[in-house]
Amino acid sequence: MSLPAFTPDTLWLIIGFFGQGLFFMRFFVQWIASERQGQSVIPRAFWYFSLAGGCVLFAYALWRQDPVFMLGQGMGLLIYSRNLYFIHRKQAPETGAK
Repeated sequence: MSLPAFTPDTLWLIIGFFGQGLFFMRFFVQWIASERQGQSVIPRAFWYFSLAGGCVLFAYALWRQDPVFMLGQGMGLLIYSRNLYFIHRKQAPETGAK
C-alpha cells in the first residue's frame, strides 16, 4: 500500500486553508472580546490575525496567479497595517524636549 504523493499543489492547498484559519480567528477573538465587554469592540489581536491571515492568503493568491484575490488581499493588508500603526502610535510615549 503506497501513500499518495505529496505535491506542491497539496502543500499550497494546506497553506491556503491555514491562511483561512488565521483569517477566521480574527472574527473569533472579536466575538469573544465583545461578549466579555458587553458591546462591540475590536481588540488588537483582531488586526494581528487579519495581517497574518492576509499575508498567507496573499501568498496563496500569488501562487494561484489570481489578480482578483491578490488585489483584495493586498488592499486589506494596507488597511490592517495602517490600523496597527495607529494603535502603536497612540501607545508610544512622546519624546522630545520642549
